[in-house]
Amino acid sequence: MIEINKHKYTFPKILTFGFLIVIFMGTILLSLPFATRPGETTNFMTASTSATCVTGLTLVSTAHHWTLFGQIVIAVLMEVGGLGFMTFAVMMSLLVRQRMRMSTRLLTQEALNLDHLSQLNVVYLIIRLSLLIQLAGGLFFDFYPRYGLGKGIWFSIFHSISAFCNAGFDLFDNSMANYANDPYMLCVLAVLIIAGSLGFLVWKDILNYPKYHRLSLHTQLALRTGAVLFIVSVVVYFITEKNLAQLSDKLSFSNRILNTIFMAITPRTAGLITFPYTDLSAAGLAFTVILMFIGGTPGSTAGGVKTTTIGLLTIQSFATLRGQRDTTFAHRRFTQENIYRALTLLFVALFILLVSILVLAETQDLPEHDSLAYVTFEAVAAFGTTGISLGITTNLNLLGQLIIMFLMFVGRVGIYTVMFSILNASTAAKNYRYPEESVLIG
Repeated sequence: MIEINKHKYTFPKILTFGFLIVIFMGTILLSLPFATRPGETTNFMTASTSATCVTGLTLVSTAHHWTLFGQIVIAVLMEVGGLGFMTFAVMMSLLVRQRMRMSTRLLTQEALNLDHLSQLNVVYLIIRLSLLIQLAGGLFFDFYPRYGLGKGIWFSIFHSISAFCNAGFDLFDNSMANYANDPYMLCVLAVLIIAGSLGFLVWKDILNYPKYHRLSLHTQLALRTGAVLFIVSVVVYFITEKNLAQLSDKLSFSNRILNTIFMAITPRTAGLITFPYTDLSAAGLAFTVILMFIGGTPGSTAGGVKTTTIGLLTIQSFATLRGQRDTTFAHRRFTQENIYRALTLLFVALFILLVSILVLAETQDLPEHDSLAYVTFEAVAAFGTTGISLGITTNLNLLGQLIIMFLMFVGRVGIYTVMFSILNASTAAKNYRYPEESVLIG
């Protein structure tokens, strides 16, 4: 609890309000006349949706609607949304050499999903590593020879931020379709996306491995789950899309293989694509929805229910079906609290998505054919902060836009943080417990 003006606020509530303040400030800046190109108009909803998106689902073209100032605002919002506003608060404290108060340290711990205050040194790693990776990515992009010095530098900075923060924004109006035949560009983008989605605690363990020769249980689970998901994704897309046979007139055989691999990386919240997803098969779209729902690693720039949640529940399911008492992995036993939180997270995420899909299907003007597929894809893309769309974003009415904004907000801030804020959750334990009794399951 933190007391502000004699009112006590829980950490989740402060994080939720803090993120809302960032969105509001971004909305104000994007609503300024000089943020919009001549001939374009920006209403409150247009600015709000763009400000909320570290997702890439927008009502207007980032390339053609916004001026350089507007694009800079979006780039800053991507950074804040991707790394977390508390990271920037800590960075400001470091710049002015001000010692962090205990309340700030506790709030940062909550924001970054840290177990102990001793892990706060990961904030320094987040700042240094993120800036280093994005700078390196910007230097490796070859936009300068294509677009000239000024425009090339800005394109490099913007797309490096977008890829690393898994934001899905682009300045080409067709995502990365212009580079579907450019293996070098796709490889640079893929490395930036993976670097951003790994999570900073994972990066810390990897960088410290030569010194300590050990990886935490979290890192091992995140890396193995991510590797399995990547391999399965490549195989499934090769099967469902037949090595992108539908693009054989545009891409060579080797480039289709590379684009399939790139497609296996981007749906887990990156949102940068090399061809319209309306070209995918029904099975390919269904699998993409699954990947968007899973997302990246906790403590990363990605959204979704996170890889460790899916990995833990998969291991738990196998253990239960085999009649095992404990859920073990890498010679360690998961705590019951871990399992309960993962189950709750999965249930609440599915419940929110199902209700949102139901309301969207009832209230929106959708295509006559496959309308459920369109609205499901849009809702999951928003929740997973992916930014991939089948093209219905601009056709949403006010209610639809608000639902999509809410899903993006929950997906980025986190289900527990938002729900604890709404429900006014308290960690105070009751001094009594009811008798235990079982019910039939399955």
